[in-house]
Amino acid sequence: MIILKSADLSRRRFTNIVVPVCEKKSITAEARLAALVDDALSLPEFEGKADDALVRYSTGGIKAERLIFLGLGKVKQVEEDDLRRMAAKGVRRALELGQPKVAIVMPDIETLKIDRERQVTAVIEGALMANHLFHRYRGKKERKVKPLSAIEVLIARNEVNRLRPVADKAVAVVSGSLLARDWVSTPPMDKVPEKFAGMVEKRLEEVGVSVEVKDHKELAQMKFGALLGVAMGSDSPARMVVADYHPEGATKTVVLVGKGVTYDSGGLNLKPADGLKGMKSDMAGAAAVAGTLYNVGQLQPDVRVVGIMPLVENMPSGRALRVGDVLKSVSGKTIEVGNTDAEGRLILADSLAWANKTYKPDLMIDLATLTGACMVALGQDMAGVFTVDDKLSKAITRSSERVHERCWPLPMPEDYKAHLKSDVADIANVAGHRWGGASTAALFLSEFVGKTRWAHIDIAGPAFTQKDSPCIRPGGTGFGVRLLCDLLFGEESSLTL
Repeated sequence: MIILKSADLSRRRFTNIVVPVCEKKSITAEARLAALVDDALSLPEFEGKADDALVRYSTGGIKAERLIFLGLGKVKQVEEDDLRRMAAKGVRRALELGQPKVAIVMPDIETLKIDRERQVTAVIEGALMANHLFHRYRGKKERKVKPLSAIEVLIARNEVNRLRPVADKAVAVVSGSLLARDWVSTPPMDKVPEKFAGMVEKRLEEVGVSVEVKDHKELAQMKFGALLGVAMGSDSPARMVVADYHPEGATKTVVLVGKGVTYDSGGLNLKPADGLKGMKSDMAGAAAVAGTLYNVGQLQPDVRVVGIMPLVENMPSGRALRVGDVLKSVSGKTIEVGNTDAEGRLILADSLAWANKTYKPDLMIDLATLTGACMVALGQDMAGVFTVDDKLSKAITRSSERVHERCWPLPMPEDYKAHLKSDVADIANVAGHRWGGASTAALFLSEFVGKTRWAHIDIAGPAFTQKDSPCIRPGGTGFGVRLLCDLLFGEESSLTL
């Protein structure tokens, strides 16, 4: 679908050409196209400012049905995400016009202060994310809108071969992100733990990742008391997906753990009506881990990567977990349940402790839609990062800036652990008050990772959106996949294992 092509506009015919323009400045090296940009900038309605757009049907001898000029803003202020959004807008304009193809002109290589590889990656990411449609449950009329069949990225002839591996990697990384989006957007009745485990297993085996799905009986034998406690109220038994990419000769191991509550009613601490909306997204952490492992299978790094995805439904019934119950985790620690809607940390506690003991990883990261408190602190567009490892925290935030899956470090004060004290068990799953909930949740998880290098990323805000933006339509966002891939395998990652 993505094709790198020489930006020779003299010999070919195009349907739509997207041309990026900076404020009052052409940034294309192609002479005829630059003249057309200057002509567009002479119009009062188009100045090349961010979000400016102009469609021209007079193409000055270039064989194209239309030229779509899109503003980037001041040339010295253009960032990678501006290119990502520009490409997304171009694709969406072509979709609105009912067109099957689009060509996107890359800026002149000398114009922007962004590495060429990062420029190409951003454009490809934006184009592919905008071209993604989740119409599976819509009627025939809506399903007639088809994704573009071809997206060309037009660059100088001498850049094509050099940048093709960069393009291939970008396509691979986005594919995992889009898988995660689809899984999060899928209705909960179609992704109960058994079904979701099957979906993940099928896709990961396609890219050569070994997958084992542990059922309720096996989890009971493994003494996953906290996870099975959460699952008690549902008619859909728990599952745990263990995905293992283990290349020959690997000397380092990374474990990724993703919260997979396929629907969260809150249990007996039932959520209010508005709180139930969007709770199909409570498995977004597991979806992000699965999407990342899908990319790992394609990229084939020399590091062992293990994905752990505990899958449950949190439902109210006569069998459901009660406030005041005490669960015994796989670590041996006992947990008093102070709130059945604090269930994600229970399934993660078992999963983190088991993964730590089984794989002895060099690094462990969990992703979870864990707390509303994190959304109160950071809003809906930013994830919280919790770790006592300052270098790891900085590496995560740097990667988040590069891929525009934004994160912000939040504190884990040691003295806050006192808020999780229980009178009857080793630890309580919630603090005795409502304050600092994101931090106390992270501190709870820290009790189950031993001395392993570890970070917790709370994605409660950005995992699901009701807003429409150039790159992301309402629904699952796939947040975390591109972040993890950049952190673990990105050329500019500052992470050291």
